[in-house]
Amino acid sequence: MNNDKYLTITALTRYLKYKFDNDDHLKNVYLKGEISNFKAHTTGHLYFSIKDETSKINAIMFSANAKKNVFTPTDGMKVLIHGRITVYEATGNYQIYVDEMLEDGVGNLYIAFEQLKEKLSKEGLFDAKYKKQIPKFPERVGVVTAKTGAAIKDILSTIKRRFPICEVILFPSLVQGENAAPDIVNKIKMAENYNLDVLIVGRGGGSIEDLWPFNEEIVARAIFECNIPVISAVGHEIDYTIADFVADLRAPTPTGAAELAVPNLLDLKKHIGQLRIRLNEGILKIINYQKLFLDTLKNSFVIKNPLIMYDNKKQKLDSILEKITNLLKIKLDKNIDKLSFLKNSYILKNPKTIYKQKKEDINNIIEKLELINPLKVLKRGYSVVYKDSKIMNSIKNLSKGDDLQIKLSDGIIKTKIEEVENV
Repeated sequence: MNNDKYLTITALTRYLKYKFDNDDHLKNVYLKGEISNFKAHTTGHLYFSIKDETSKINAIMFSANAKKNVFTPTDGMKVLIHGRITVYEATGNYQIYVDEMLEDGVGNLYIAFEQLKEKLSKEGLFDAKYKKQIPKFPERVGVVTAKTGAAIKDILSTIKRRFPICEVILFPSLVQGENAAPDIVNKIKMAENYNLDVLIVGRGGGSIEDLWPFNEEIVARAIFECNIPVISAVGHEIDYTIADFVADLRAPTPTGAAELAVPNLLDLKKHIGQLRIRLNEGILKIINYQKLFLDTLKNSFVIKNPLIMYDNKKQKLDSILEKITNLLKIKLDKNIDKLSFLKNSYILKNPKTIYKQKKEDINNIIEKLELINPLKVLKRGYSVVYKDSKIMNSIKNLSKGDDLQIKLSDGIIKTKIEEVENV
């Protein structure tokens, strides 16, 4: 009997695996269904099945991809998965290797949440520099929430208990459904006209779909642009919305928002009492210090013996007067000596002698000037030759035809050179 036409189970399985692995449609598969037979291995891998009303497929998600999950998968949970289909050779079963898993319904909302969060963060709407300070002692608090429900009851009761002197104004709004986001925006803008010190925006707990209006972009921008400090109070402590990130302050619950919005009157009274005690102690300390200072002055030597202080000043004044007198006397004596010296000087006693000596000195100077007077030289027969108003002292500067002026002692001769000869 010829067995060549028969395949082994291994050969068939490998062939089928090859077909699965090389089919482009099976490399990029998106499925939705319900988790069953879920098992989390100690290695971090997840083993489970995905089923619908009539069919089921085995699935495995390795730890590297499982770490990316933002929720904990459980049996019965509806999910959206992405991965590739292949054959597991050991059993011959086909299965899907999952690289991404989202909660069905919630998954799309989560993606939208992350995308809007990233967008607004890049625009700077979450930056601390834009956060407004919540006033410590508000006189008027606004609340944007549903007019009925636990949220508004908790807020009103908390404010009344903690700070009853504060006025609360409710701006009733839809807080879930497709019309909630525009209504919340409208009530925030309305609140800006009521001279509020702080505005609480929020609602009680619920599913992510119920809280979704507070993840809408128009609500986030309305909170950011609001000129009133805004406290967000959406859901429970574990719930985070876009409104929480853009608000000036986030409260874990509506009750927490009321506690952050107003102080506790009992705590204020206690604090004021402590301040009163500290103030009285401070005043008493100042009074005691001033009394001690006054006693010190009363018992001082100067106060008890004021004339001694006068005697010291009088003695100091006498010392100063004596110094001034001595200085004036020394100055006067110097001037008297100088005046006596001048009176006895040779010049004052013999003024004519000085005059005669000075006259002789002047005559000597005049005689010396006469000796070098050029006019005296001209009278002895000398002359001065000018060319173009310049004195000539060499024939090198003269040429035939030059006009000359010859100055004599009693006049000037104008002439022209006919010939120049060197001597």
